[in-house]
Amino acid sequence: MKLDDWRRAARHFDFGGHRIAYWEEGEGEALLCIHGFPTASWDWHALWPDLTARFRVVAADMLGFGLSDKPRRHRYSIHEQASLQEALLEHLGVKRAHVLAHDYGDSVAQELLARHEERRGAARAGLAIVSCCFLNGGLYPECHRARPIQKLLNSPLGSLLTRLTTEGRFRQGFSQVFGPATRPSDGELADFWALIQHQDGMRIAHRLIRYMEDRKQHRDRWVGAIECGSVPLRLVNGPEDPVSGRHLAERYRERVPDADVVLLEGIGHYPQVEDPEATKRAFLEFVERHAGR
Repeated sequence: MKLDDWRRAARHFDFGGHRIAYWEEGEGEALLCIHGFPTASWDWHALWPDLTARFRVVAADMLGFGLSDKPRRHRYSIHEQASLQEALLEHLGVKRAHVLAHDYGDSVAQELLARHEERRGAARAGLAIVSCCFLNGGLYPECHRARPIQKLLNSPLGSLLTRLTTEGRFRQGFSQVFGPATRPSDGELADFWALIQHQDGMRIAHRLIRYMEDRKQHRDRWVGAIECGSVPLRLVNGPEDPVSGRHLAERYRERVPDADVVLLEGIGHYPQVEDPEATKRAFLEFVERHAGR
């Protein structure tokens, strides 16, 4: 699918007065796909045909990302993005869903898991998560090896950096988180950049990246959701990722009971883009193993 076709397929709903772009396709069990920073739900496009053949797939560009609204002075948070996901599923009448998450989306998924466990413990109604598969992301904030540009964006110089970032600088830095043999093509980089720049989105990157502080502040809650929860989990990890690669997978194996980890050797931070076939197999095998739970 081309990016222009993806744009035309977008639907929209209102969340807190903001216009949110989302995609829904397929039939069967619901699958919520949650994208990462700084990209958008377009990250799932290579998996989309296979996923929609098996599931009713829902994916949104979160507030501040992709084709959704990007308010300039907004205080973005992981908790709000989790509420956005819940609001979208409620809007669509979805009460139970599998989750497939990546990067920033991993933290959103951890908050959704924490809410799931709270509702389960109190026997309250709400979204039930059937299973959750994580791709590379900062599940343990102490293992997150932020890139220099991320550290600058999260510093007092962040707003200045957003004005100085060009497409060329973005391409150079972004490519470095991929595996050495699976870096994106010029066309793929152009698509990523186009979505980031929609509504001049680069200008709010220093606000979005505050998720790194969210992870530290809410570490116990979000780590507890994966170490002590009831939902089946799998981590599919690209070990060549310098940010959340093999070192993150090792920590996950150490801490999560009966940890289910799949390493995709040679792959970096974006498994769903770098090797969609292997990512699809790892995800579908996991879901089928827990079918009927």
